[in-house]
Amino acid sequence: MSGGGYRRELALDLPAAHRGVRVARSLARRFARMEGLTGRDVDSLLLVLSELLGNVIDHAGGEAALHEGHLNGNVRMRATVRLEERRWCVRVVDEGGGDPEALRTVLESDGPPDLEDERGRGFFLMKELTDELSVEVSADGRGLAIVAARHYGNDD
Repeated sequence: MSGGGYRRELALDLPAAHRGVRVARSLARRFARMEGLTGRDVDSLLLVLSELLGNVIDHAGGEAALHEGHLNGNVRMRATVRLEERRWCVRVVDEGGGDPEALRTVLESDGPPDLEDERGRGFFLMKELTDELSVEVSADGRGLAIVAARHYGNDD
C-alpha cells in the first residue's frame, strides 16, 4: 500500500515509441485486474492510457517512432496508473514542451470531431470515457502532464 489513501500505483517510464504503448497496456491490464477492476472499467482505463501515450509519441517528442531505435535520443514518456477508492487516475508526462493553454482549448471544445478528418478523435473519446481530463506543465518544466480520471465499478 502506498501513502496518500491510494490503493495501489503502477509507475511506468518508457521510451516514447509506439512499442512502449503495447508494453504499458499489458502491464496496466494485469495491474488493474489484480486490483479487482473488470470489464468495461479495464477497457476504458486501457483506452485512455493508450490514447494519452500515443499522443506523446506522435505530438510531444516521440516523433511517431515505432520503436526505441527510431527515436532521436533518449526521449521518455512516463505514466502513472493509480487506483483509489472506486476511482482510477492516469497521469502521463511527456518531454516535448507544448503549450498547455492550446491543449486546454482542445480539451474544452464541445461536440464531436469532424468525422471526415483522418485523425483527431482521441481527446473526444477520452472526454467521453473520463470524469476528469486536465493538463498542466510537468514538474520539471520540460513537457506537459495530462491527468485523466474516472469513477469505476458500475459496469455490468
